Amino acid sequence: MGSLVTLAVIVIVTLGCVLGLRRISNTSSSGARQYGVTVAGGHGQGNATNQFDTPYGIFVDDDQTILIAEWGNDRIIQWKMSDTNGEVVAGGHGTGDRLDQLKGPIDVWIDNETDSIIICDRWNYRVVRWSRTNRTSQGKILVENIHCSGIAMDDQRYLYVSETDNSTVWRYEIGDKNGTLVAGGNGAGDGLNQLNTPYYIFVDQQQAVYVSDNSNHRIVKWNKGATTGVVVAGGHGNGDALEQLSLPEGLFVDNMGTLYVSEDGNDRVSRWPKGATQGTIIAGGNGHGGSANQLSRPDDLTLDRYGNLYVVDSGNYRVQRFSIKQT
Repeated sequence: MGSLVTLAVIVIVTLGCVLGLRRISNTSSSGARQYGVTVAGGHGQGNATNQFDTPYGIFVDDDQTILIAEWGNDRIIQWKMSDTNGEVVAGGHGTGDRLDQLKGPIDVWIDNETDSIIICDRWNYRVVRWSRTNRTSQGKILVENIHCSGIAMDDQRYLYVSETDNSTVWRYEIGDKNGTLVAGGNGAGDGLNQLNTPYYIFVDQQQAVYVSDNSNHRIVKWNKGATTGVVVAGGHGNGDALEQLSLPEGLFVDNMGTLYVSEDGNDRVSRWPKGATQGTIIAGGNGHGGSANQLSRPDDLTLDRYGNLYVVDSGNYRVQRFSIKQT
């Protein structure tokens, strides 16, 4: 009997060590995943000013004011820091193509030079500008006849627009109706000179364009003037391994060249240091759900000037903020 007890103890201790090592291994490979704090929404699906309906694009201003493009409510809603309710600053007059209406807005940007909001008005096939200074009740069309899915501006105030249908990204000088092709343009595909369902975009100080190449499950960087892109994250098929992405959506590149990506298919945000061959999970990745350490179909993301991460947790109708350590 004594030998059996001793053997049982040895088995339990050994098994505990193995499980402990496995637990440590998982932690080191995925990083310290954070608990998010809800800073906008979180009161279920709806059209009240403390609710969202299919939130997508996000922009955070220098004073931490949050702007959200709400696909389901056809509006842009603004949340000041610590507010419990948002304020509609564009649209909100029902779905339609009038200049005081939006139809499926998917992305938003603040042009501080003119103190205006630029909106990707997807199902109206246009990009529009709304003044913040005069609080105008309608927008002005900047770009027409484009099935836009993401927008960005560079330091020289060139406007960049991704186009899902044609798998392209265009650059516009403000006021110019004709754009310059800067990524894609060779049909939908997985070649390095192609894109397939591009969504959100990011432009760095060198005017390199990072594209969330959604259906190719990768992030591609197109340097200024390049005719082909370089895969900087994913590109190994659709999956949940650390070297893979699944339906990437939002993206942000910090001053160190570190890439942050939200993944609709994996309910997580991963971080990729410059030159990395795999990412580290920093938010979500704990299954599909609505707890503080979970995400549900995360869409766009961004970082504020203090390094806080904001994630549009679309399936939970909320925006989550994470305090993360920079790499």
